[in-house]
Amino acid sequence: MLALSELDLTYEFTLASATMGPEGSLSKGKAPFGIVDTSDYLEKNPNGTIPTISDGGFILWESNAIVQYLGMKYNPKLFYGENIETFCSASRWMMWENNQIIPPMHELAKHLFRLPENQRDENVIKESNEKLFEEFRKVETQLSKTKFIAGENWCMGDIPLTIRCHRWNILAGPFSELPNLLRYYRELQARPSFNTISATELHTAG
Repeated sequence: MLALSELDLTYEFTLASATMGPEGSLSKGKAPFGIVDTSDYLEKNPNGTIPTISDGGFILWESNAIVQYLGMKYNPKLFYGENIETFCSASRWMMWENNQIIPPMHELAKHLFRLPENQRDENVIKESNEKLFEEFRKVETQLSKTKFIAGENWCMGDIPLTIRCHRWNILAGPFSELPNLLRYYRELQARPSFNTISATELHTAG
């Protein structure tokens, strides 16, 4: 959604999820949004996960792969300066975000909001927060050297980190100890595309 906003592309959006229903998560007995378990959807994405895009009949799944594809096809100058080094530098941070940030952030959101209260674990919350501080300190170090994650200009690598910075700010409000990350977060908030993902309920519903 952020990539589409940055690229100013029009699109048709279909709400779908295996885990989040219209009034909360499946862990609370709610119904999923649907379609992800249909044969038609599974033919497009055998994982039954979101997101999946169809661009003129070209089907692609996995968030960061979609971001890279959209940038390469529609505005490589904006997304990586038409520069292979910037592309690869951004890509490594996108892979890092997927491997190092998403798991503890998912656990933190689950145990703060998404699980029924009697299933939430304070130890998981503590451990997830500690892991996020450990990982985000790597971003803090990088941002002491560059304005954005892969250089002095915004690029596709900043898209997943926009989500993670915003969600972590909502969940834990941690930036007082990380001044470079706070400065970066404010830069991201100033981009018009930020409004696409700014609503708190997008990050806490469940």
